[in-house]
Amino acid sequence: MKAMLERAPHCALLYKWTENRRIEGSFILSISFSVPLRNLLYVYPQSVNFSSRQGSVRNIAVKVQFMAGEDPSQAMPVIFGKSSCAEFYKEAYTQVIYHNKSPEFYEEVKMKIPANLTDNHHLLFTFYHISCQTKQNTPLETPVGYTWIPLMQHGRLRTGSFSLPVSVDKPPPSYSVLTPDVQLPGMKWVDNHKGVFNVEVKAASSVHTQDPHLDKFFTLVYVLEEYSFPYRLKDVIITEANVEAELKASMAALKGALLDTCVRFLHQLMSKLILLIVHPPVIAGQIVNLGRAAFEAMALLVNQIHKNLEGNQDHHGRNNLLSSYIHYCFHLPTTEPISPPAVGLASYDLPIQYATLSRATARPTSLLLSRSKSISNSNPDLASTPATPDEEVQRIIGSKASERACNRMSAFIETASILCPPSRQIAKKVLLHEELALQWVVSSSTVREASLQQAWFFFQLMVKSMSHHLFLSSRLDMPRRQRFPDRFVDDIAALVCAISADIASRYHKDVELVERLNSSLAFFLNDLLSLLDRGFVFNLVRSYYKQVHINKLHTAQNPNSLTALRMDFIRIVCSHEHYVTLNLPCATLSPPASPSPSTSSTTSQSSAFSCHVQDQGVVSMFELSVPFRQQHFLSGLLLAELSLILEPDGEGVFFLHKKAISALHSLLCSHDADPRYTDPQVRSHIAQLYLPLIPIVMETLGQLYDFTDPSPQRVRHASVLVDDNDPDNGTISQSVAMAIAVYLCSINVFLVFVRQAGRQCSTLSAECSRTLLVCFLWVLKNADAGLLERWISDLSVPQINRLLDLLHLCLSCFEYKGKKALQRINSLTFKKSQDMKARLEEAILGTIGARQEMVRRCRGTTERSPYGGQENVRWRKNVTHWRQNADRVDKSEVEQESVVDGNLATEAALIALDTLEVIVKTVVMSELKESVLVGVLRVLLHSMAGNQSALFLQHCFSTQRALVYKFPEMLFEEDTELCADLCLRLLRHCSSSVSSIRSHASSSLYLLMRQNFEIGNNFARVKMQVTMSLSSLVGTSMKFNEEHLRRSLKTILTYAEDDLELRDSPFPEQVQDLVFNLHMILTDTVKMKEHQQDPEMLIDLMYRIAKGYQNSPDLRLTWLQNMAGKHSERGNHAEAAHCLVHSAALVAEYLSMLEDCRYLPIGCVSFQSISSNVLEESAVSDDILSPEEEGICSGKYFSESGLVGLLEQAAASFNMAAMYEAINEVYKILCPIHEANRDFKKLASVHGKLQDAFNKVYNQRMFGTYFRVGLYGCRFGDLDEQEFVYKEPSITKLAEISHRLEEFYSERFGDDVVVIIKDSNPVDKNKLDPNKAYLQITYVEPFFDTYELKERITYFDKNYNLRTFMYCTPFTLDGRAHGDLHEQYKRKTILTTSHAFPYIKTRINVIHKEEIVLMPMEVAIEDMQKKTQELAFATHQDPADPKMLQMVLQGCVGTTVNQGPLEVAQVFLSEIPEDPKLFRHHNKLRLCFKDFSKRCEDALRKNKSLIGPDQKEYHRELERNYTKLREALFPLINRKIPQLYRPLPLPTTPTQR
Repeated sequence: MKAMLERAPHCALLYKWTENRRIEGSFILSISFSVPLRNLLYVYPQSVNFSSRQGSVRNIAVKVQFMAGEDPSQAMPVIFGKSSCAEFYKEAYTQVIYHNKSPEFYEEVKMKIPANLTDNHHLLFTFYHISCQTKQNTPLETPVGYTWIPLMQHGRLRTGSFSLPVSVDKPPPSYSVLTPDVQLPGMKWVDNHKGVFNVEVKAASSVHTQDPHLDKFFTLVYVLEEYSFPYRLKDVIITEANVEAELKASMAALKGALLDTCVRFLHQLMSKLILLIVHPPVIAGQIVNLGRAAFEAMALLVNQIHKNLEGNQDHHGRNNLLSSYIHYCFHLPTTEPISPPAVGLASYDLPIQYATLSRATARPTSLLLSRSKSISNSNPDLASTPATPDEEVQRIIGSKASERACNRMSAFIETASILCPPSRQIAKKVLLHEELALQWVVSSSTVREASLQQAWFFFQLMVKSMSHHLFLSSRLDMPRRQRFPDRFVDDIAALVCAISADIASRYHKDVELVERLNSSLAFFLNDLLSLLDRGFVFNLVRSYYKQVHINKLHTAQNPNSLTALRMDFIRIVCSHEHYVTLNLPCATLSPPASPSPSTSSTTSQSSAFSCHVQDQGVVSMFELSVPFRQQHFLSGLLLAELSLILEPDGEGVFFLHKKAISALHSLLCSHDADPRYTDPQVRSHIAQLYLPLIPIVMETLGQLYDFTDPSPQRVRHASVLVDDNDPDNGTISQSVAMAIAVYLCSINVFLVFVRQAGRQCSTLSAECSRTLLVCFLWVLKNADAGLLERWISDLSVPQINRLLDLLHLCLSCFEYKGKKALQRINSLTFKKSQDMKARLEEAILGTIGARQEMVRRCRGTTERSPYGGQENVRWRKNVTHWRQNADRVDKSEVEQESVVDGNLATEAALIALDTLEVIVKTVVMSELKESVLVGVLRVLLHSMAGNQSALFLQHCFSTQRALVYKFPEMLFEEDTELCADLCLRLLRHCSSSVSSIRSHASSSLYLLMRQNFEIGNNFARVKMQVTMSLSSLVGTSMKFNEEHLRRSLKTILTYAEDDLELRDSPFPEQVQDLVFNLHMILTDTVKMKEHQQDPEMLIDLMYRIAKGYQNSPDLRLTWLQNMAGKHSERGNHAEAAHCLVHSAALVAEYLSMLEDCRYLPIGCVSFQSISSNVLEESAVSDDILSPEEEGICSGKYFSESGLVGLLEQAAASFNMAAMYEAINEVYKILCPIHEANRDFKKLASVHGKLQDAFNKVYNQRMFGTYFRVGLYGCRFGDLDEQEFVYKEPSITKLAEISHRLEEFYSERFGDDVVVIIKDSNPVDKNKLDPNKAYLQITYVEPFFDTYELKERITYFDKNYNLRTFMYCTPFTLDGRAHGDLHEQYKRKTILTTSHAFPYIKTRINVIHKEEIVLMPMEVAIEDMQKKTQELAFATHQDPADPKMLQMVLQGCVGTTVNQGPLEVAQVFLSEIPEDPKLFRHHNKLRLCFKDFSKRCEDALRKNKSLIGPDQKEYHRELERNYTKLREALFPLINRKIPQLYRPLPLPTTPTQR
């Protein structure tokens, strides 16, 4: 019975409880909850045929019983009851089929059968005839037949479909061991012993395998273990002669076993295979080596399970079932007893021993498993992968044998000979890891391929076996080189070399396999670093690199794939918990004193950091030199790979960049989070491992992402907590170090080869750049300052400037963006980034087939889409796009992320500041310090420009003050731009809401003024720059706070008054004047803030301020640029271009006063062709202002290059405004400058832009729309009764601007205050309500005199330089707007503005108004002239437009509209006017109709030539209408006024006499 229970571990433990009665109930409960017993049997009676049975057999029912023996009392209560009944019954009945001798049944009988089945257990079926009528002396049910099924046959549970004969008589004694098919003597059978009863039996059991292959294998293993020869297995007699062949055949046949059965009994199956490897059986006195067959069976089985359970894998591609077996269940076979249980559990009288060497004396059965399955109480969820119990772990780890041998078998403890059969010899045990390595190396064909497919399994199995062996044999204290025999080490080396060769040869064929194999090998070597000699493992890494790196150099079809494999490999190897100690060996490069590493220093982690750099320069520490790679092998490999991937000439695609940088970033994160490395001195030694990263990143500067464009990316640091329990942190021997160095030198050859390949340069993504800069800053922060100073002192000026540029980029990259920016990024880019990542990975991995896609979905991965199953989102109401995004952007998450980003920004800025101070300290004595110090100050100013914390700004201001104090010539003698930028930054922080920042900024600004005054007894430069900076700050900054700035100015004034050294100098008075001027500027900004939402008023105020700086060209230029920026924000590119033109004219005006250059414009006059408004930039007389004065015209734009830059910006704005003709005028001024400078590249660029502009001239363009806006009411203040012409975007309707202005002023004054005047008549203010604000808005058109039209030919000409506009108002003399034709008057109003459109603002004052009243006849003349012009245009249009022509014709001669022209003629031409003043108007109208008639005739003729056959009838209709119109007009237009045609009187001649 005990042997039978070994297939189910829970049954084995229950059996032991029944024997010893010592186990507490709580332990049984824990077992039952951990691994539930499942041993169920389902019986399905299907049909019976009693048609040949004589007698009354019609109402048939079947009774089913589970019998433990042949006596009726041995029926077992194992049948589950129905609902609301008892739990178990001894019998179950089918339904009664009425009057049917061949009934069919549909019942299911469920049984909970015992685990210890014997040959006497059987199913008994009894057939009854049920009487429907009760008769005296007649039983209700009469048995009419019997049949049975023996449940055990040859040790196997019988299941399946059966067709059984039915006996009429009761079965004889001892029937249960036979089947009904056997013809028993003296028994009567239904239908002559034919099968008349059909039944199906199914089992759901965790005890019985129900698979012939597994049954045979387990039986043969049992026979070997019990040494019970001979043994009958079905028809084969197992003897000592054939047991080996049978066992090998059964192992080979395991691949044919059912997969679900193999999964259910995987742990027992694997353990038996391992047992055959570890304990070779002894048969007939000879040791039988079954290791190869067991390894082959194991490899094929593992591969089959992995392939068929692809959905049950982790992110490393490992099958969860197999990995849990290794982690929880596998251990080396041993006979050592279990240690005493923990407190609270009862102890055992007899120890539980492994069934390998311990068997009961019960009779043998076929299905006997060699040991009990392990149970995990710690993880009850692992139903399919039970784990090792805590007691077993304690036994393996806690107990040791008192005496151990020195041979390979010292790991195993022999069991007392009394437990073994007397006739059996015990073979020497084989160490599992040695046998696995050997068999793997010598394997071939299918087995080798299967083992490669699941290399991770065998690697982990070997590692765990090695670990257990070292512990159980007490070898952990031995030197690493003596832990394992040489032949095993040789097998490991051969295995690694062979697998590396496979990776190198198959990487382009079997991509998925090679990736898994590469990762498995890396994890294996990572584990070996804790078990084997480190020098040997490093040689294995070298062997791998030799295979994958160098040998495939010239033959690689896809070198990027090899690089990715190497990167994955080194990343995994470097993830060792003692990575730092491995890279910082205690000994130097001199040969060690002993051949093995010393363990005396391993107890102290600090010893690894006590080594000092010997005999190597500082420069070699910052380069991937041979000494560096000798000393730091793993970090040298990692940095070499990174340098190779980041090569500018290399083809480092996105995924390679990300792999390399992420590997480095993960390592640094683990160092930073490791509690062992918190000491600053320790950190500085760790940073020495990565010092070459600084020059690597400097060389990559050109490839980094440009973070000046605001597109923030986030980096989340991964915290890796590692342990420090390695008892052997040894050094690397001299021979290994030199071999490694020689190999690493060969990598240089590869780098040179890649550089010569001439590949296209690649650029890093924002995420990769940000991560790389994080690593760069970490090294800078933790590196020793003395080393950095000595290294920087050896750098050239260009290299230092490159380092400064890198710090500048770091400040831009990590600038704090704020919570709103983070929220926006999370909501907008989450889905896109995830989807793009998935698509890139898919493209890299290759085309994904349907099978792989299904596997990925089964795994539950969401890489393809952030919403999981994207294709079903539409129909899943609980998964929608908006809901996912809403859940993603959690407020608490954004809050936390903002804190992290803020801390990161401060940390990055402080690191950059410390580095700047190191640079200054290093170059202060250098002759070329000026250029470096200028770069330092630029980086410092850039850091002050961003969003920084108060902590950083305090340190930053201190550094700035010290720098200005030591090197004032940088600001006051050389670069004016630096002084301007510094003043702007300081003023910006003077308006900060944080008092500490204001205090530091005020003191810095005051000391700047004082320093400037002490140099020249005047601080005109600082005064001018501060004024300009304030103007710029007011015009551009939205966060500007006036009150805070006033407080800072008051602080500066207090400093000046309390400065005792300069109290008697003019300095305090000059400071007071400056502060007063700044207060005036602030006062003007108050009004600007009031009108911040009124764009027209805001521009007017800025215009007014700029006008006030007419005598200060620097400040006027600043405000003109502020206006250009505002216009660009609103899309007014034409106005922005004119602001830039005015700026350029202002610069040209003062440049002409400074020097006379023929190729420069002579002043504003040169810009007249662009705009007539530009003359207002003319400079005032020299006696008032001179450009030579200190601080005047000192900005960067008052130079030739500044003028060129302004003109190029103006041309770009004109291009965006589609005013291409104006671009030509701008370049007419710019080209002579380039020609004089012989700058032919720029000339080529200019002419190319001109060509593009001229090609676009003929495109369809639409310029602005103009409206007259009158403002009436005291609510408007200074604007009361003012009229303006507003320029609006093209195709702006009157209703749009009316709505915009009404809505704006309603928000400002109130809804009931604003009134829109609907008409365009003159406004009488006396009739208006004084408490309301009135708006009169009228559409106006540009107006040109006749002489102007001769020059304004093109569409551009008619929409540029516009000063006069016109609008018409119809009226009648009685006050109505419209009346009959003879009553209709028209008023033309012509408006003249102060400046021409386009101008530097979008609304211009009306300075003149002129009105012209047209009489009814004049109105008619205008109408007819307009119709005639439309006809002429449609007729002569090229190319002809038939639709347009027909529309115009229909409007002139159609039957429905011809009353229009005809009615006009009848009203005004039917009679000759009485007033002689109207004679000429009458005649002009008559001539208009003549011209109109001729144009109609021409249009009809043109239409006839254009129409097709389908429109001929329509054309004839138009001709008929025209004929009628002409006949009606003929008498009217031929009537002449006699007075206009009177003959002139002849001159009289004197009479001759």
